[in-house]
Amino acid sequence: MSSLSRVAFFVPAVAACALAAAAEGTAADSQAAVWTEKEVTFVYQGFTTKYSCDGLQDKVRGVLLDLGAEKKGLKVVQLGCSSPTGRPDPFPGVRVKMTVLQPASVPATGQTTVSAHWKPIDLKLRDSFTIDSGECELVEQIRDKILPLFATRNVELKSNCIPHQATASRPSLKLEVLAPDATQSQAGEPPAAR
Repeated sequence: MSSLSRVAFFVPAVAACALAAAAEGTAADSQAAVWTEKEVTFVYQGFTTKYSCDGLQDKVRGVLLDLGAEKKGLKVVQLGCSSPTGRPDPFPGVRVKMTVLQPASVPATGQTTVSAHWKPIDLKLRDSFTIDSGECELVEQIRDKILPLFATRNVELKSNCIPHQATASRPSLKLEVLAPDATQSQAGEPPAAR
């Protein structure tokens, strides 16, 4: 057997072993979860950055999808808005109805369990915080009022919020969230991407 044919045989065999090992690691890290309905009313109260109701609605919807809320059936409706469309509102709010994954201890009758894993998330509200870092108040409020609706762990918020001042550093919210395994996402379960 020539050295070229040995390489041609050896490379696919090594790749197959690596893929099998990765699949075993994913299967070992999988846990049972169930899709659970959640509701929340979220009213933003900040000093540094103001939002229109449309703007807050878009931001919250994006965050919910990033955190793994099921896209199908996600409802984010404006609430208590007093300013004209597109204008900053003193207290913009949204009412949210969504379905999220929760660990399955004992599924209720009629609930189907799905395989899930812990997925690392680096939550960002804008593409660049260097232009406008005044969103740290919103990031803190999302941590306090929205994250408890999701199955999360290792939540780490790095922020230096000072009311009425944009900070020099961007807020950083890193965490792990329970997400469906890839095979189930492909089989019709909701992907976390927007």
